[in-house]
Amino acid sequence: MRVLLVSVNRFAEPYPVYPLGLDHVAHAARQKHQVRIIDLLGHEDNSLLTQTIQDFAPEVIGLSLRNIDNTDSSDSMEFISNLKQVVKDIKKCSRATLVLGGAGFTLFPRIILQEVGADLGVVGEGERFPDLLEAIERGADLNQIPGVVSRDDSKTDPPPPFKGSCGRIIPEKHRAEYYLNRGGMLNLQTKRGCPFKCFYCTYPHIEGSRIRRFDPDEIARQALGLQGAGARYLFISDSVFNSDHSHARQVALAFKQAGLGIPWGAFFAPIAPPDGFYETLADCGCTHVEFGTDTLSQRMLKSYKKAFTVQNALAAHRDAVDAGLFVAHYFMLGGPGENKESVEETLDAVDKIDKSVFFFFCGIRIYPNTRLYSMALEEGAISSTDDLLLPVFYQAKDISPDEIMDMVKERSSGRANWVIGAGGQQTQRILKRMYQRGRTGPLWEMLIR
Repeated sequence: MRVLLVSVNRFAEPYPVYPLGLDHVAHAARQKHQVRIIDLLGHEDNSLLTQTIQDFAPEVIGLSLRNIDNTDSSDSMEFISNLKQVVKDIKKCSRATLVLGGAGFTLFPRIILQEVGADLGVVGEGERFPDLLEAIERGADLNQIPGVVSRDDSKTDPPPPFKGSCGRIIPEKHRAEYYLNRGGMLNLQTKRGCPFKCFYCTYPHIEGSRIRRFDPDEIARQALGLQGAGARYLFISDSVFNSDHSHARQVALAFKQAGLGIPWGAFFAPIAPPDGFYETLADCGCTHVEFGTDTLSQRMLKSYKKAFTVQNALAAHRDAVDAGLFVAHYFMLGGPGENKESVEETLDAVDKIDKSVFFFFCGIRIYPNTRLYSMALEEGAISSTDDLLLPVFYQAKDISPDEIMDMVKERSSGRANWVIGAGGQQTQRILKRMYQRGRTGPLWEMLIR
């Protein structure tokens, strides 16, 4: 079959992120089908998409929705309107079967199918897509395929995790060029599944709560392939790179043994590290550590169901800095139980942390299939009939979002390394200029004080 896969993401703040998931789907489907990929990032309209449809005449079009919105209450943006327009323009020039997928779609499968008017969806991991293609060819009952949903189907939960490997995913040159010219950053996965129980997080629903590790040597070979494709920086897109310290260390050592010559970074939990962990990572080419710290109030860490203490977070920070790594911390203020005292507790602790960048987000996006969703229902903040497709943020009872932002702004005055949200359009303009001058990577390290 002729299959066109489309990454519908057009959001590039603070920097563009390569659509790795779609490459995994294409890799799985190409064994039996003709597959082309279109990436809409950098294209203001859908003319390239419609022209490709006219030239290629696909029988099935898969649309990948990575995110529903930007999860930033200070500058909230929804992405469903863009998806609706894409589907509308496709239907003007094609009768192909439209299939939705991606992490964002998995959160709201039936609602999104109904909203945008697509035919089918793949919930969970997209490597199941070839099963759907085979069923379409055979005229089989599509509703019997694990992970496949239709508008009138009651199935919404992802099926058991897909049992596959990371594969050799090397991006097509013409698609990678956009990202290589804007920071030189490409990405890869080392494992799937998240064992943590953070009360707001969707990863356990999307990927499962059990870790599935990819072979470190295969990951290193893939990293070398990305380097050969022109990448000048790699970001590991695991939900939490150090959810398994041993595996993370093996991956780093495999990078070094394979001769990887470009820097890399990842997202980390500030849990207590084994001795020498960050020194090993630094010795193997890691340069950036992004900690999902959320809060430095011990009471709020308990509320958020985090797997670390304040002391763990401070120790992890110190170990990473002492290893010579660039460090950033991400905070999410305003969750259940937040008040003025807990915000001050966090800000007081941040005041004492050196050599870092701090990103502050106020209000926590409510997604279904999370503990936060259940809590919001119990408190009457939302109702069971709310679809939540448009951004809805939890608000603490004892302090308003504006009060929290005022407290952060007062403390951050004159400090370039205290950033509210993702930085918005101003940050994107600065990054664009820096990338045009040949800088690579995320570049937030330039704010470190």
